[in-house]
Amino acid sequence: MKKVFVLFATIFALAANAQESVVPNMDPNAPEMKFETEVLDYGVVEYDANGIREFKFTNVGKTPLTITGVSGECGCTATTIDGKPGWPQEPILPGKSGVIKVKYDTKREGRFEKNVTITSNAKFATKKVRIKGEVKAKPAAPSN
Repeated sequence: MKKVFVLFATIFALAANAQESVVPNMDPNAPEMKFETEVLDYGVVEYDANGIREFKFTNVGKTPLTITGVSGECGCTATTIDGKPGWPQEPILPGKSGVIKVKYDTKREGRFEKNVTITSNAKFATKKVRIKGEVKAKPAAPSN
């Protein structure tokens, strides 16, 4: 029984320490995303404020960049804005820039820090960027 416990403890420890492993695209001409910032800080925002922000990037690789998907860490972070994908649907040519829009649900009070995962044909197939900030408490209803 002790051996089984040690085995499970070892497996758990290894899994907990595992890093996200992303095998790079070995094509030397592969597209590559360079972001103006990889962390968007909303600062302190009002309850129910506009939660849309933009990650700006440039394709610094040598071939067109195609973004195949963008996903938020949870339901509070949307990557589809007004029913449309918040990322370019057409390839981004080398040297050209694009924008990825994300929307945080500002009806959730308190501090937040969430990851957004971008999937593409870039040198690294997945890229994580982050949003963070704080939403003020909901204003009290006016009394009559």
